[in-house]
Amino acid sequence: MDFSYFKDKKITVLGLGLHGGGVGIVKFLVNQGAKILVTDIKSREKLETSLQKLKGLDNIEYVLGQHRKEDFLKTDMVIKNPSVHWDNPHVKLALENKIPVEMDSSLFFKLCKNPIIGITGTKGKTTTATLIFEILKTAGRKPVKVGIGQTSVLDKLEKLEKDSVIVFELSSWRLSALKKERISPKIAVITNILRDHLNYYKTMDFYIADKKNIFLYQKPEDWLVINGNDKEMKEIISETKSQLFKFSPKDSKEDNSVFVENDAIYLNNGVDIKKVIDIKEIKILGKHNLCNVMAAIGASYVFGVKIEEIKKGISNFSGTPHRLEFVRELNGVKYYNDTAATIPDAAISSLSCFPGSIILVAGGEDKGLDFSNFGKEISEKAKKLVLLKGSATDKLINEIKKNDINGKFGEIPIVDSMEKAVLEAEKMATKNDVVILSPGAASFGLFLNEFDRGDKFRESVNSLK
Repeated sequence: MDFSYFKDKKITVLGLGLHGGGVGIVKFLVNQGAKILVTDIKSREKLETSLQKLKGLDNIEYVLGQHRKEDFLKTDMVIKNPSVHWDNPHVKLALENKIPVEMDSSLFFKLCKNPIIGITGTKGKTTTATLIFEILKTAGRKPVKVGIGQTSVLDKLEKLEKDSVIVFELSSWRLSALKKERISPKIAVITNILRDHLNYYKTMDFYIADKKNIFLYQKPEDWLVINGNDKEMKEIISETKSQLFKFSPKDSKEDNSVFVENDAIYLNNGVDIKKVIDIKEIKILGKHNLCNVMAAIGASYVFGVKIEEIKKGISNFSGTPHRLEFVRELNGVKYYNDTAATIPDAAISSLSCFPGSIILVAGGEDKGLDFSNFGKEISEKAKKLVLLKGSATDKLINEIKKNDINGKFGEIPIVDSMEKAVLEAEKMATKNDVVILSPGAASFGLFLNEFDRGDKFRESVNSLK
């Protein structure tokens, strides 16, 4: 496939969305001369921010608030939003009638001639991908971010130079499209696999199956950078045909590995062991971020970046928005935005980063997850608690009550806006406390997405006087 394929083609874009991916698809197709029909079950009002970004573009028809059968039959191709399931009746209708159904990820892999470093994982993939990008940039390469955070995908194709290298963050949903095309990136990174998205997947096995697509179609000369200590990783390593480069927070002398020893990170390339960086030189907080740093080291090294260049890139890296992001200090209280902690395991990791008194803002909507450990950790590590309204909050309160034997939290405030949550947290906090938004739950209901939730936290904190 090349760019000329799309000229004068009728293409249905299923799901414009609010994260930027759908907008990127439409902009790319417009530039290639396609005739586009955008259909989304959301109303024009709810999609206004995305629609504004497409204002003035030609050859676009919109069908909003509904889906029509004819738009999946009288078309040359359907491109679906990553969050739309393959079992969606309109997707199935197109496939049954021999209409190709693609995603931005599968089209990108088909059209891109540049090397791709793909990063996935339940948590840590955005931090790892961003760090790889910064290391490559520091090393004088020409990295291009694709799918990282809210960056789009297809429109990046037009910006590539001959020697550009792609750093592509791949969700399990985007990876599902690679299975259909039997494609995997030349360098693949898996940060971890934790319980998540069980409101989308029937079981963990289905979730893991999609994650595996990042390496299943690699060739023997390709590389898989993988967490050697992750339980799920150990079970799937046997399925790879590519070369392995492992990372571990523990002491390890295994060939082709990155590991921790004597408060420093080392790399074993199979010939000798070299020190990469002292842990005290790393600016981002948390043991989980130490694993993200090691994953980035492994990926950068197998791509050909020198160790001294890797160290420089890590030393300059201060983190990504919405992930233990320091917002402000006011009256001796520090505020952190960790809205990307959308599952209990991620929020538990965040709590361990702060040894002092924690005022936690948590809760939201449930994704079919277990909150028992999160409830226990909150009871042990948080001084006070504010909860955002939602189905996960109902489950979380039950778990907290089981562990809060002495009733230290008292009557826990449950609020329906971030402004109220921040005001409640400010009332509770005293000098040297830390207020952290680390929800351990999904954002839908009260917010457009987790980034909107983090933005509103930041805005509310910065408006405090």
